[in-house]
Amino acid sequence: MSQSAEESQWPQHEFDVAQDQAGSRLDVFLAEQLSPLSRSHLRRAIEAGRVHVDGQTVKASAVLRAGQHVTVGEIELPREGPEPQNIPLNIVYEDQYMVAVNKPAGMVVHPAKGHWHGTLASALAFHFSELSNIGGPTRPGIVHRLDRETSGVIVVAKSDQVHRALAAQFEARSVNKQYQAIVVGVPDRDRDMIRQPIGIHPHQRAKMAIRTEHDSSRSAETFFEVVERFDRFSLVSVHPKTGRTHQIRVHMLHIGCPVLCDRLYGGRAQISQGELLGGRSDPTIVLERLALHAQRLEIDHPVSGQRMVLAAELPDDLDAVIRLLRDGP
Repeated sequence: MSQSAEESQWPQHEFDVAQDQAGSRLDVFLAEQLSPLSRSHLRRAIEAGRVHVDGQTVKASAVLRAGQHVTVGEIELPREGPEPQNIPLNIVYEDQYMVAVNKPAGMVVHPAKGHWHGTLASALAFHFSELSNIGGPTRPGIVHRLDRETSGVIVVAKSDQVHRALAAQFEARSVNKQYQAIVVGVPDRDRDMIRQPIGIHPHQRAKMAIRTEHDSSRSAETFFEVVERFDRFSLVSVHPKTGRTHQIRVHMLHIGCPVLCDRLYGGRAQISQGELLGGRSDPTIVLERLALHAQRLEIDHPVSGQRMVLAAELPDDLDAVIRLLRDGP
């Protein structure tokens, strides 16, 4: 997947800052608008003068106001792509324009520090000769993200034109995203909309947090509905209306029901059968990853415009936990 000189640059983009985006840092704003590009890469582009706000160069930490016009010039992309690896893919949909993959838990989406091999990007580079280059060679075809420990549907573009059409839908929030999560505790409502701004955690850089009036804060909305209640856990269907980093995990923690086995926000990364059922001493580990699955995406086909439903069945490990909870001690 070699690149020409023209393909090694991200094309120019222009954005107007919406009312609900006001107050965010420039680098945070761009990382969400241009999701295939990393925040650090965008920060370097800002420092190099490739980004203008109302015609002026500003710092990455500049706080944006509603109505401001942001212009992003051509950005040099990283040139070192993923090593193609023959990693099996669970493909839930494919045509000549796009692919939808059921990503397993534990698979990193694209190469990053400490994760150079075994990534989804490496698998895609092996299995497909044509993928979009918009995200640069390290992110071939990748339109959006899922956390490493989150399983489920992720869409991949086979051309730059298709990539832009798909990415525009995520930016416009016209994609309907549905997740299944097993959470600790029982919500006090059958369903609710959580509206709490999310920003960078004040003390731990790897985490996000509910934060108001901070330059990294962005409005965030998550609708949840309880599917099934157990003694000390719940199965919930979650529909994020916005796409903030760790949004579901932060919002469920906020209502006192962190996602099960969330090392970062729940304080533990695994659970035994005895702990799950309570009153038992069985030390058998039944889950050792985040109990979060991207089950369904509703999105318009990038060429035909037809509404599509892309779905991935609940994986065996989460299904087994739910069956144990149903059976009880």
